[in-house]
Amino acid sequence: MYDYVIIGGGSAGSVLAARLSEDPSVTVCLLEAGGRGDGIFSRVPMAAAAMVPGHVKSANWRFSTVPQAGLNGRQGYQPRGRGLGGSSLINAMLYVRGHARDYDEWAALGCDGWSWADVLPWFKKSEDNIRGADDLHGRGGPLQVCDQNWTRPINQAFLKACEQKGHRQNDDFNGPQQEGAGVYQATQFWNGPKRGERCSAAAAYLHDVMARRNLTVITEAHVSRILVEQGRAIGVAYRFGKEERTVRAGREVLLSAGALQSPQILMLSGIGPADHLTSLGIPVVLERPQVGANLQDHLDYTMIFRSPDTDMFGMGVMATRDLMRAANEWRTERMGHLRSTCAESGAFLKTDPSLDRPDIQLHFLVAMVDDHVRKMHWGHGYSCHVCVLRPHSRGTVRLASADPSAAPLIDPAFLSDPRDLETLRKGARMMAEIMASPAFDRYRGPELYPAGTSDAELDAAIRARADTIYHPVGTCRMGSDADAVVDPDLRLKGIVGLRVVDASVMPRLIGGNTNAPVIMMAEKIAASIRSELRATRERRSANAAASKSGLHFA
Repeated sequence: MYDYVIIGGGSAGSVLAARLSEDPSVTVCLLEAGGRGDGIFSRVPMAAAAMVPGHVKSANWRFSTVPQAGLNGRQGYQPRGRGLGGSSLINAMLYVRGHARDYDEWAALGCDGWSWADVLPWFKKSEDNIRGADDLHGRGGPLQVCDQNWTRPINQAFLKACEQKGHRQNDDFNGPQQEGAGVYQATQFWNGPKRGERCSAAAAYLHDVMARRNLTVITEAHVSRILVEQGRAIGVAYRFGKEERTVRAGREVLLSAGALQSPQILMLSGIGPADHLTSLGIPVVLERPQVGANLQDHLDYTMIFRSPDTDMFGMGVMATRDLMRAANEWRTERMGHLRSTCAESGAFLKTDPSLDRPDIQLHFLVAMVDDHVRKMHWGHGYSCHVCVLRPHSRGTVRLASADPSAAPLIDPAFLSDPRDLETLRKGARMMAEIMASPAFDRYRGPELYPAGTSDAELDAAIRARADTIYHPVGTCRMGSDADAVVDPDLRLKGIVGLRVVDASVMPRLIGGNTNAPVIMMAEKIAASIRSELRATRERRSANAAASKSGLHFA
């Protein structure tokens, strides 16, 4: 029996476990299906090139989507981190919060307490920014955020190319203005004994406190279902090796398995669309039709170029020599190009000047990244990605079967809303103009997949090659309306003692990368839970004192 049982040790679960266990009077149990997330591939930043395609299989769920009608019937790839740290183990480490208006829209949709003014303090609390503290940034938090002072020179060509096309430079995408082109900040240790290593959520929050007596972390624990009795979540059933186990929760179960697996676990527990559960023989505990609905993701289209310049990541004799040198430099000094995010610079741009905020994002990569690094090319080169920041398409997550070990059915329904194709086409045109700018003349080689010049040719190229850039959200939407899965305190409606805390609760996808927002959300909810517990104890103490006083006078 524990006070709190947390399902999933990813970006949200790591924060919750660390923050809740700061109170020595409560007990916390964290269940994680993967490992500890502290091996060499989890610490070397550039090892993401092996983690994302799934070469390190133990650290990646390696999901696939169902065939996508909008992408010529192709199955998309959905890499998700497996282990303490979750997808922060394998991501590009980019520290991006999104646009302030995104959070104000959440509040306008009925998510009270989630406006920009409400969430900014929790972003700052989580952050240890190398640039120091100011009105928008924090210092002293667990998550170290650094400048990329190791970037390749070609990034300056990208910034110059953006400038040549009329786009302003921006040295802080989390500053007063998001729009413009610049070098991303990264979640990487810049201070202390881990300097130069990836600052995953687990490395930032969890690894150093796992010896707390009131915190139990169980890895390799594959959750089967949440146990519900008389409308209350009382525990969790999970598989450890070949053994079925249960753990009890005295106060709350906190579900933090991510936008793809949180709805999966709810449905396995009998919470979700009744007709779908019944068709799989799962007893319905609570009908919540919106569980697994509202899936949103950033669809991404890439331009890839070979280059005569060899000062980039690549394949070949020279590239291997450079890699060995960089590996030794990182091993001995925690410096060098293995600190790279690969996506070193980028831009937030508007496809229409009249828009109130950027609607596309560019990631510029110092390598030929093709099909999630699953398709390799000899030589050196670079690539640029463009994604639609606020897609209109909505998809679903459903169960393939009642077997907890089966992967979920993931259907992002990419391009099901024609407005997304229109925006992505405009963004791809803007990206092509930037890549054709004179600033790239000395670097530019043949393009691997030229798309042609007409709209029809570009649309065909998008449908043939576009895929996720790893930001699924929305499948356990929060709100104040009757259909919302969780309320603004992230309590699941209809079940006592159960919250969902991860990207699945976002009502709308934010305009940027999602790791920093998830960490912020977990910080905010952990503080709320602790505040509620203090208030409960104060009420009980007051009631006890009043009762005692009454007995005395009687």
